[in-house]
Amino acid sequence: MFRGANAINLDSKGRVAIPTKYRQSLLDDCQGQLVCTIDTKQSCLLLYPLHEWEEIELKLARLSTMNTAERRIIRLTLGYASEGDMDKSGRFLLPPPLRQHAKLDKQIMLVGQLNKFEIWDADIWQKQIEEDIQTEQLGGFELTERLQDFSL
Repeated sequence: MFRGANAINLDSKGRVAIPTKYRQSLLDDCQGQLVCTIDTKQSCLLLYPLHEWEEIELKLARLSTMNTAERRIIRLTLGYASEGDMDKSGRFLLPPPLRQHAKLDKQIMLVGQLNKFEIWDADIWQKQIEEDIQTEQLGGFELTERLQDFSL
């Protein structure tokens, strides 16, 4: 389970260092094999342990290539997908097309989302969080059935 937001520097080669607290579990669960792709709705990346990514692939395989919207999701998600291994220092290389999609600069945010990480440019992340908080305070989120029953 991945939780919290971690400010990290992207190195000059485009590698992101996975926080130490997650490295061993990633080595145990997937031998450090990760898959990164774009988020099709926002300017961020999604980084999955291999076993979680395989679940995504199964879901994608059930979509129709005859439906334009479904085919577009398949094309974008799989077309940008990049598989790789954490190196001995716990770093994962983000290829240039992925970095360009998310507008990643030196300072990034690695945000735990239970089964995956989101990777954001730090400035874009800050703006997104401010927008989310403001929208929530103004009651702008649509309350789905699941959200109506959710409490902290």
